[in-house]
Amino acid sequence: MEKKRRLFIFHGFLIFSLKSITNFMNDLRPRIITALQANQKDFDIALSKKNLDNLSVYCEFVQKHNDILHLVAPSSPEEFAIRHILESLFLQKFLPVNAKFADVGTGAGLPSIPCLIFREDLNGVLIESKLKKARFLEGVLKECELEKRAKVFDRQFEELIKPKVDFVTCRALDKFTEKIPAILKWSKGCTLLLFGGDNLSEKLKNCGKKFEQKLIPNSEKRFLFIAHN
Repeated sequence: MEKKRRLFIFHGFLIFSLKSITNFMNDLRPRIITALQANQKDFDIALSKKNLDNLSVYCEFVQKHNDILHLVAPSSPEEFAIRHILESLFLQKFLPVNAKFADVGTGAGLPSIPCLIFREDLNGVLIESKLKKARFLEGVLKECELEKRAKVFDRQFEELIKPKVDFVTCRALDKFTEKIPAILKWSKGCTLLLFGGDNLSEKLKNCGKKFEQKLIPNSEKRFLFIAHN
């Protein structure tokens, strides 16, 4: 009798959990789209319906895999839209038409995936050393129909010959500031577009690198650092 009671409770909990997940995913897309529409002007962009649909599909894909892969810190759909998608799209303002870029330590695909969705002229190389995350990124490229304009490499950037790109970006690489000297060496001849704050600024100065810094909208301490290497 006790065993049956426990099975009944577990079954009920499982149904409740599945319903909660389904409701969350159903609610996710409209909340993402609403947040993007409400905040896009702050980032000086205008997202088309196609952009909004594809970005919301990408967000769903991230949330679907986030519990297992730990792609981004837990956040509301609104926070994800502003902190991750729109902040990533700030990058594309500094990429000329038909630019080719490498995204080092791309993780969830930030900033590269939102930029590739928004700009059909861009081509990207996504470098992610963790195999499961690299497979996730390949799934994103397929889901968002970006396979013809982007490629994933499941290696440390130091293990690769620098691809034929003019720009190198990085947003959330593990031990980012410690790896700046190696990134500078690896990306010779490219323009660096790096996301960060005061620690990154100090590290670039210590490396003798001249740079510009652009304050990211809706932020007080996060910048995009532009350095010609």
